[in-house]
Amino acid sequence: MTKKQVAVITGGASGIGEATARRFAADGYAVAILDQNQEAGAAVATSLAGSASFYACDVTDARLLQTLAAKVEAELGPADVLVTSAGLIPNSEGIMDMDMAAHDRMWQVNYNGTVHACRSFGRQMIARQRGAIVTLGSINSRMPLPIPAYNMGKAAIERLTQLLAVELGRHGIRVNSVGPTYVMTPPLRAKVAAGQRDLNKIMAVHALKQLPEPKDIANAIAFLCSDAAATITGILLPVDAGWLAGVSYRTYAGGVPWQE
Repeated sequence: MTKKQVAVITGGASGIGEATARRFAADGYAVAILDQNQEAGAAVATSLAGSASFYACDVTDARLLQTLAAKVEAELGPADVLVTSAGLIPNSEGIMDMDMAAHDRMWQVNYNGTVHACRSFGRQMIARQRGAIVTLGSINSRMPLPIPAYNMGKAAIERLTQLLAVELGRHGIRVNSVGPTYVMTPPLRAKVAAGQRDLNKIMAVHALKQLPEPKDIANAIAFLCSDAAATITGILLPVDAGWLAGVSYRTYAGGVPWQE
C-alpha cells in the first residue's frame, strides 16, 4: 500500500487554514493540523474522518515546532507540503499611537511563526530533497495600509519567501506565497457586523463583484504545491478579485470612464 503524502497546515483550525486542510485531505493527503485552538482544531480533524490529525501548537514557540515536526514525522511521515496559515489580523491604527505590545505580538505570530515553521519542517524536506512550502502573504504587502505591524510583516513574509526559494531550491524544494485580498472568513463577517469593516468600501476598489472565499485561497495553494507548478518558485500569487489593479485605477484623479 502506498503511503500517503503529508501536508502540514499551521492555523488549520479555521478560515483559510481549515479550507486548505480540507482541500489537501480531499486530494488524498494525510493532513497535520497545527493550531492553538484545540477545540476547533480537533473538531476539524475529526470531521475529516481519519484523513487528518490535530496537534496543539503555538507557532511563536520554536522549540515546540521542532518537537511537533518530529512527532508528525513519526506518526504520519515527513512533510511533503507545508502551509503557514497561522496569523493575526488587526484593526486600523497609526504608528504614533499603536499598541506596541500588540505590534510585537503580531510579529511574533505572523512573521516569526512563519520562520519557525519553515525551519522545522523545511529540515525534513532537505533530508528528502523535495517538498513544497506556501506561506500566507497578503496583497497589502504591495501597498501601504494603516495596519502597521500586519502590513510590514506581510511585506517581510514576501521577501522571506523569496529568500527561502533560493536557499531551498537546490534541495528540490519550492517556496511560494499566496496574496489574498479580504477573504470572506468568519472573522471578517464578524468585523463587518460589528462595524469594524465597511463592506461597501471594500468592494468599491475590487475589479470583481465578489470576494474570495477561503476555498478559493486553498485552491491556489493546492495549485502551487502541485506538479502543475513544478517550475514555479519564489512568487507571491495574488488571489485578490482584482484589488491590486482596481485600487489604483478606481482612484485615478482624472476620473474613471464609467461609474457603477
